[in-house]
Amino acid sequence: MGTPLETREEQATEIVDRLETAYPDSTISLRYSNRLELLIAVILSAQCTDARVNQETRALFATYETPEDYANAPQEEMAEALSSITYYNNKAKYIRNACSKIADEHDGEVPDTMSELTDLPGVGRKTANVVLQHGHDIVEGIVVDTHVQRLSRRLGLTEEHTPPKIEQDLLEIVPEDHWQQFTHLCIDHGRAICSARSAACEDCVLADICPSEKGDSEIDLASGEPW
Repeated sequence: MGTPLETREEQATEIVDRLETAYPDSTISLRYSNRLELLIAVILSAQCTDARVNQETRALFATYETPEDYANAPQEEMAEALSSITYYNNKAKYIRNACSKIADEHDGEVPDTMSELTDLPGVGRKTANVVLQHGHDIVEGIVVDTHVQRLSRRLGLTEEHTPPKIEQDLLEIVPEDHWQQFTHLCIDHGRAICSARSAACEDCVLADICPSEKGDSEIDLASGEPW
């Protein structure tokens, strides 16, 4: 078991520094060419791999271009287009209804505020943070996905279990200029080393400061808000 640094602020800063060295090219892996495509890709990515989403959105984005295109598509047609995506029926409904609201209430433009984004069907704070950061270049929070949840708890940065509470803890200790990058670093490290099923602690650059090193790697975190 590693020994974390004296304060959570020091721990968070050291974690970011080491992971930036380990993953210098860490960034979002979803493919998109505009804000609407980004929003749709993030909705689809809930409990689905980015690789699968990228595979399926190639044809989707070639077929539907505007919010009106998505809003006017029959539910059955949209669900069929998303049939290889997890929870495709629900996601088809979310996308159609969100795009209808964008067309009717936002002049066809993806909103640029947290409140307006989370008012869209199927959009929670996680999705809104991604769209703000990568679509509008606005960073006002930390995207808390399953990797961020898992690593933040294992590394002693929080004891919370739900994304909203985890995010609040992280906002207090992660340097603000690293809020956006923190998520990508956690995703890369989670995929490469600190997976949900088996953490490869012997290969981890954080092992000496990780209180969970060689401990229980089967941490099951409540996902709270999935989107």
